[in-house]
Amino acid sequence: MIRVRWYEGDGPLALVLHGGPGAPGSAAGLARALAGSFRVGEPLQRRSGHGRLTVARHVADLAEVVARCPEAPALVGHSWGAMLALAFAAEHPERVRTLALVGCGTFDPAARAELGRRREARMDAAFKARLAAASFAERGALMAEIENVDPLPGDAPVRADARGHRESWQDLLRLQAEGRYPAAFTAYPGPTLMIHGADDPHPGRMIRDTLHAVLPQIEYVELACCGHEPWREREAREGFLAELAGWLRRGALEAP
Repeated sequence: MIRVRWYEGDGPLALVLHGGPGAPGSAAGLARALAGSFRVGEPLQRRSGHGRLTVARHVADLAEVVARCPEAPALVGHSWGAMLALAFAAEHPERVRTLALVGCGTFDPAARAELGRRREARMDAAFKARLAAASFAERGALMAEIENVDPLPGDAPVRADARGHRESWQDLLRLQAEGRYPAAFTAYPGPTLMIHGADDPHPGRMIRDTLHAVLPQIEYVELACCGHEPWREREAREGFLAELAGWLRRGALEAP
């Protein structure tokens, strides 16, 4: 089974899924922020090197983690982790209490093109030169400079995995091109919250509209003065955590 970092708490159970893909530990700050009020697990997704990584492999790994949980958890996914949470919920809807999608990634070419346009507009020549010379792990920290507004220090990935990133993302793009995603998400009928920063280059409202077609129950919250990692934003952090914690508590109370 993949490694899971557990954080003590007295409230409902939540699993925090990191982004990347291939950036295990990058959402540790979010997991720590929820700990105490919640019982939190932070699964560190499988690394490359033992067969090609696929969405199905990541879903199966997460299923092993959830199978050992004492109750159906809430899934709190960031970026790629939000996409993985949706993929898992589509396969195992009865094993998810509620979904919270933070800075969710894109599900169609139009949204990805808009993401690319917004990122490009924030890069000058000096930044592009730094990005071109950076390693995969360094690129994550650099992108945070243009994807957040006023961020607090973040957590570096635990052994960032460039090959794992490439293999996982390519498989997700394949599933989208084949029409599997987002269509499969109709299988999950449960509560779904999407929280997005208004200054995140990922086009939140475009992504929301795509998901709403298959998840009509989705609720959308957009945070001002907030980029891609809301728990790191000086101005938006408190409001983000209050919104997310309230959602998770309501989901626990409404669970059958």
